[in-house]
Amino acid sequence: MGAGTSPEPSKDAEPSAAGESAADTPAARPRKGGSRRFPSVTRDTARPEGGGRAAPGDASAPARQWPLLSVLVAVGFGLLMVATEPFGQAFRVGLVIIGAALLAGAALRWTLPSVGMLAVRSRFTDITTYGVLGLAIVLLSLMAQPRPWLNVPFLEDAVHFTVR
Repeated sequence: MGAGTSPEPSKDAEPSAAGESAADTPAARPRKGGSRRFPSVTRDTARPEGGGRAAPGDASAPARQWPLLSVLVAVGFGLLMVATEPFGQAFRVGLVIIGAALLAGAALRWTLPSVGMLAVRSRFTDITTYGVLGLAIVLLSLMAQPRPWLNVPFLEDAVHFTVR
């Protein structure tokens, strides 16, 4: 027998059609005053670390989720700038704003103990994902043709080697 299991079924357990007791089914309720150990059968997903509210519970919903909303507003502004193209290099500036918003999301996830729905996975995975994607978007937007703002010499050689 594994740790935390009892040899006797509970008193209120009724066998189901498949021959298993009601305590083994997914609808079983946890015992009152029971163990603090994790259950042997997972019935729900755990909230990611930092996934609590970013503001007190009596605050409005947007105030509780301000880290996610700030990143989304910045990304929306960048997308609007790319879509409307108000000036010549607006696509590049809009993409830099989008990348910077993702980098800001990584910084918020790193520094704040609770970031609301900005926490999707573990802290390490979120920071890595937001950081790598944000950095890639910024660098690619700076290197976009025509007239790139950032020249990387070895990339020209790599393109010439692969294309020709």
